[in-house]
Formats: sequence, C-alpha cells, structure tokens
Amino acid sequence: MIKFIIKKTIAAFIPGLLSLFAYAGDAVTEKNIGMELARDIADETITACRNDGYHISAVVVDRFGLVRAALRDDNASRFTLDIAERKANMTVMAWMDSGDFKKAREDIRPELNHIPGLIVMEGGLKIVSAGFNIGAIGVSGAPGGDKDAACARKALNKLAERIAFAFDED
Repeated sequence: MIKFIIKKTIAAFIPGLLSLFAYAGDAVTEKNIGMELARDIADETITACRNDGYHISAVVVDRFGLVRAALRDDNASRFTLDIAERKANMTVMAWMDSGDFKKAREDIRPELNHIPGLIVMEGGLKIVSAGFNIGAIGVSGAPGGDKDAACARKALNKLAERIAFAFDED
C-alpha cells in the first residue's frame, strides 16, 4: 500500500516538474555590479590617481555597458568622462582589459574607434566576481592609458575582497 501511495505521489508531481523545465529559459538571473560597489570603485580610482598627481574621470559600467557610476575629478577635463565610458564599454565588448585588446587586435582598431560608444585605448579594466564578469571600469585623464589603468588596478586591488564576495554562491 505504501509503494502504491509513493508511486501515485511521484506520478502527480512529474507533470509539474516537467513544466518547470519547459519554461526554464523564460527568466534569466544575471550577476551584475551594484551601484554602491561601482561608486566605491570609481571613488577609489580617483583617489589613487590624485595620489599620483593626476586628475581623471572614472566610469564604471555593468556587464551590459550601462553606466553605474561616473565621477570626474575637480580639475579633470569634461571630455575625460566620455573617453572613460568608451574605454569601459570596449572592455565589456571584448571581455578583456582594453589595453590587452588593443595589443591583440591592432588590425581592427581603426574600425572599432568609429563605433559610437567604443574606443580602443588602454585604461579599461574588467571587474570579475566569483567567476562572473560583472562590469568594467574606464579611466581617462592621466598622461597615458597605462597610468589610467594603474589607478584603476589600485582601486580594484584595494576593494578586491569586497569584489570577490559580491555574490554568495548559489
């Protein structure tokens, strides 16, 4: 009798379970950078560059290239905001640091620089948490993309523990 009840119970649940699998692709859960972390990364990047004597802009975008935080230091040119965002977008598009992409793909640099929102220049770094690409930071205003990237790297290193634990493993 118990076997019969177990079989009936399982048989009743199977259609429901199958319907869950049928609709599994209808909703997507994404890992993405939050506003507070994005703001703090941008702020720490500006602080790092100030300590090196540079006035820059730092823009953090999410994994889709949407701006989550944008800060321009007091003495940074207004144009640095746009350039920093474009560097971050390039990083999201390539999913590699913009300087590495620039070195690896010199052949397509001129074409990509004509796409609105992108620029192939050093100074964009990806932001990874628990193995997920959650965003990117672009920096502009220091005398050279290598210095822009160095400021961002200092900020990411300073906040590394927080970035690493941005997501609990499901």
